[in-house]
Amino acid sequence: MRAALLQLTSGDDPAANLVATEALVREAAAGGAGLVLTPECTNMVSASRERQRALLRPESDDPTLARMREVAAELGLWLLLGSLLLKAEDDDRFVNRSLLLGPDGGIRARYDKIHMFDVTLTDGESYRESAAFRPGDCAVLTDAAGLRLGMTICYDLRFPQLFRALAQAGAQVLAVPSAFTVPTGSAHWHALLRARAIECGAYVLAPAQWGTHPATAAKPRRTYGHSLAVAPWGEVLADAGEGTGLSFVTIDPAEVARAREMVPSLRHDRDFAAP
Repeated sequence: MRAALLQLTSGDDPAANLVATEALVREAAAGGAGLVLTPECTNMVSASRERQRALLRPESDDPTLARMREVAAELGLWLLLGSLLLKAEDDDRFVNRSLLLGPDGGIRARYDKIHMFDVTLTDGESYRESAAFRPGDCAVLTDAAGLRLGMTICYDLRFPQLFRALAQAGAQVLAVPSAFTVPTGSAHWHALLRARAIECGAYVLAPAQWGTHPATAAKPRRTYGHSLAVAPWGEVLADAGEGTGLSFVTIDPAEVARAREMVPSLRHDRDFAAP
């Protein structure tokens, strides 16, 4: 299976982001990808809650989702929208939701980000995702392009128990669409993604946002980029570095089986008393 990871610089104009995303999805399909993955916050990167409330839509009315469903069906490919920021249907908060689209354009799986990014970084950069977003409470494993795919989003990467649960349930590929900050990305991004691949004996595919994100109603955000594909044995197969564009990678399920047979740690858990 040939997969493609998109690296975007989404701003706070969903219509402009959609144009850029569709162009790269079409380029990925032309390059032979049967599975295409976009980053976290594909439809909008904004630090302004007011602008989010003005422009975000519920899933049933989101123009990015509607158009990407048409594109997936037209191109006949599997498309993981790494995440869309959406209004929750049943309360006044937002959800950070990953959606897997099938080659018929149908929604095959949904995953709401479980772990909220509530941090103050050393340079004073502060985030309080839980102030506006409703966390998910369910891990999601699904089938995509003949593979078992575990769905996660960005900050989930720091919670290895989620990845282990997905791998022990059968995940061969772990998706980590992200919008990592520059300070945390430069320090931890590669190490964490390689660790999750090695621990789980699985491919890790992490399409990312990169650069300084255009903003009209608040200060711009900066993200780290370096969309990464990691093999089950821990080798980095693709690193997009800086800039927008595509990374291609070939997924071979036999490599998952080989890594798990060589080090079968997923079968070696033992109960123990907590400290």
